[in-house]
Amino acid sequence: MGMRGVFGEGVDRIGGEPIAAQMARKAPLRHLDPTLLIITLILAAYGALMVYSATAGRQESAGLDPSAFLNRQLFYITIGFALLLMVSFFDYRHIRSLTPVIYGISVLTLTLVLTGMGEVRNGTRGWFDLGVYDLQPAEIAKVVVILAIAAFLAERKTDLSGIDVTLVLAIAGLPSLLIFVQPDLGTMMVFVFVMLALLVVGGAKLRHFLALFGLGLVGLVVVFQANLIQDYQIERLTSFLDATPDVQSESYNQAQSLIAIGSGGVRGKGFRSPNTQTSLDFVPEQHTDFIFTAVGEQLGFLGSAALLLMFALLIWRALRIATLSKDLFGTLVACGIAAMWAFQVFLNMGMTMGIMPIAGVPLPFMSFGGSAMLANFVAVGLLLNIHMRRFLRA
Repeated sequence: MGMRGVFGEGVDRIGGEPIAAQMARKAPLRHLDPTLLIITLILAAYGALMVYSATAGRQESAGLDPSAFLNRQLFYITIGFALLLMVSFFDYRHIRSLTPVIYGISVLTLTLVLTGMGEVRNGTRGWFDLGVYDLQPAEIAKVVVILAIAAFLAERKTDLSGIDVTLVLAIAGLPSLLIFVQPDLGTMMVFVFVMLALLVVGGAKLRHFLALFGLGLVGLVVVFQANLIQDYQIERLTSFLDATPDVQSESYNQAQSLIAIGSGGVRGKGFRSPNTQTSLDFVPEQHTDFIFTAVGEQLGFLGSAALLLMFALLIWRALRIATLSKDLFGTLVACGIAAMWAFQVFLNMGMTMGIMPIAGVPLPFMSFGGSAMLANFVAVGLLLNIHMRRFLRA
């Protein structure tokens, strides 16, 4: 039997509970994932520098503070880190019972933003102006939907029926519909991908996915036949197919993005170098959706590869935490977060390189914006939470 078999029970247990579980309960910081935390902070700092490089020239030309956007981004990072700490120390298993309330609040905010209370920007009504901070409920809803679907699937314990899949579709579908009305097709695409990923992990069968695929095709036909998608949205979705864009088209914006990334070469043109697409403000929305172009132009292939490596490590840590979780809810939450980040990174970078449509999806931790930054930090807090309590019984 060996020493482990003879003495293991007495050594590993005190008062009927494993020692590791007692330590996790009394001092969860002992089981912190420092790699995940360090990668998160590096990505946030990387993003802040790129936001500064993409906005400083325009601000200086207008006689304004060149560090204004940087200061705001650092403010969002600070608030996000505080939220990370709060979320990581509140046992995630208690969040499971609160998901109906959190989900209801999220749906309510998505509904209210469509009224006169919401602000319109670039044709999308999706923000609340709170003075020092502009809240975008759709970004927060990404994490909320992950929690809601994970809580529902955890109750089913991978034994899913057609009705269960339909209810998951409803959980993701309601906020998706409200976001579609804004309209924000990019965020809606994130919801769909996350839902499918969680269904895979949650135990959905092939016939369920075939049914969802057929339903999706029918939905697309109805949307286009009813003219529910505007012409400019169709142009955005098909812009990457246009080989000869004109100045007024969405494809022209993507062409400028390609020029910026391509001109960076292997080593890049240097941080805040003059006479570049970035310094001359040629790339539209560069500090938000097109922030990757600033990386490619200024830091080149090496800087872009380093960024991709950090995202790969971030997603790997999330998947690792999913495998270490002792309960299905924790596994599903971690997988949902990994899927959200993976899809957004692929869609955003693909958009800037002309292989994906312009979808208006921010690059996690890199793009300028408060709501997305806070949501991503909360997601990291949840992952740390799950990791620190991986020794506790479900």
